[in-house]
Amino acid sequence: MAVAPAPLPRLSLREIEEQRLDVLAKGMPSGASVRLGDVAKQGWNVLTGDMPMPLAVIRESVLKANSAWMSAFSAANGLLIAPHGKTTMAPQLFDLQIADGAWAITVATMQQLAVARHFGVKRVILANQPVGRQEIAACFEALREPGFELYCLADSVAGVGLLAAAAKGHAGANPLRILVEIGFMGGRTGARSREEALAVARAVAAAPGLELAGFECFEGLHSDTAGADRLLGEVVATAAAAEAEGLLGPQPMVLSAGGTSLFDRVGEAFNAAAFKRPIIKVLRSGCYLTHDSTAYAAAFLRITLETSLKLPPGGLEPALEVWAYVQSRPERGRSLLTVGKRDISYDSGLPVPLRWFRPGGAMAGPEPMPAGHTVLALNDQHCHLGTPEESPLQVGDMVAFGIGHPCTTFDKWALLMLVDDAYRVTGAVRTFF
Repeated sequence: MAVAPAPLPRLSLREIEEQRLDVLAKGMPSGASVRLGDVAKQGWNVLTGDMPMPLAVIRESVLKANSAWMSAFSAANGLLIAPHGKTTMAPQLFDLQIADGAWAITVATMQQLAVARHFGVKRVILANQPVGRQEIAACFEALREPGFELYCLADSVAGVGLLAAAAKGHAGANPLRILVEIGFMGGRTGARSREEALAVARAVAAAPGLELAGFECFEGLHSDTAGADRLLGEVVATAAAAEAEGLLGPQPMVLSAGGTSLFDRVGEAFNAAAFKRPIIKVLRSGCYLTHDSTAYAAAFLRITLETSLKLPPGGLEPALEVWAYVQSRPERGRSLLTVGKRDISYDSGLPVPLRWFRPGGAMAGPEPMPAGHTVLALNDQHCHLGTPEESPLQVGDMVAFGIGHPCTTFDKWALLMLVDDAYRVTGAVRTFF
């Protein structure tokens, strides 16, 4: 039996809207000095060269459609979403996700927790086990905030001991909610056996100031659905054993898992589980919001072909692009463009050239990049683009690149421009990495 908790309140974004932007922010025009909230009033357009490149942009219509799609998907399948805020570290985008029904925002570090709290997020999953003195103290400090709920992970009795020691000095009825993490051999954190996980659960249940809230895993490191299914099955089996042992309190039990590439397997596994108590089934996917043009695009195609879950109309599409100029064509078969490792992700595959545009020419808008153009390498500030003999590209042309792994593109930008379908600037998004 699933339950529907109260929605989160919308965030307070006025502080961001009041921030003054100038050329010290990458992507801002020379001489500009403008409130972030007034960026849409400037009349800027990517295609007329109003901003320097490289330039990270988010296509606003696609962004909103992705957020709405995941909201509809979650609701249709009895799931909740606590998106990874670490993907974007943009409170404006947290607020969009909350408006579309996010149950919580997920973070990974104390700084990320502080950002979420600063802008008014009232329910946070800290998808890590805090171990240092500063980190643990920050958790209990956060719990002094009225109406604030904090979940964190634990995968060892020793880790629970550190939290329990700090909890002795924590007065009040707002406990630190613990999700016992289930892992797998060769993976990241997480108990490697059911008995280890149950020992952790028993330690949490016995510690005043801590509350055993449920069980979770991160299945995203698996390269195949079979591995993810085994891990998710272990989460369900461990939760059932804990329920049978009477370790959980009166609150609904949380089952959660965290990746974007296998979120269908999470939904299928949790929906097939049967418990006597109410449960909250929580996805922690984050990259769905802007999606990508490489690995997540392939993963989503697999989901559409394989899943038994209900899929809303439409689907996820890439919303995040990084634009650059063709700077040089110094030799046959190679062009150099003004984007590099400091501007675009490369940890999950090299960028993909999507579109090109010639400013001041006869083109009505960007056109698809002809076949045969492939990124060969990235330097700090340059992209080596494999360029076929018949390529139309000239020095001064603009190229839009699709990205892979949104997390490691977002963290390269303090400011990203929102654009409409004609690449007119409709706003700006501030990140806090």
